[in-house]
Amino acid sequence: MDDFLRITGAINDESRVKILAFLALHSKKQGMLCVCDLQESLEMIQSRLSRHLKILKDAGFLELQRQGVWAYYGIKKDLSNFCKESLKHIERLNLPLPELKRISLENKCPK
Repeated sequence: MDDFLRITGAINDESRVKILAFLALHSKKQGMLCVCDLQESLEMIQSRLSRHLKILKDAGFLELQRQGVWAYYGIKKDLSNFCKESLKHIERLNLPLPELKRISLENKCPK
């Protein structure tokens, strides 16, 4: 029951659904994305984005890799069946998503 509530709570927010759709689209092609790339692309302030990413990670949707002071996120490879099905439904929404801005590759991430 706890997993169900954590997962449904995580996707019961428009911003988190958008983040999941964005990561599902771009991390397949680009791999893990730096928080600064997500912040720039989704035009979200860092504190709010970090909170959403933590909720999605805790629900089992995301994996996190740290490289020094930088954090990189992507869709978890071994998703639970419920997370997989939820993500499939989110992808079918065909949400209008912004273009990926890879500022991390240009060393423009804020310190």
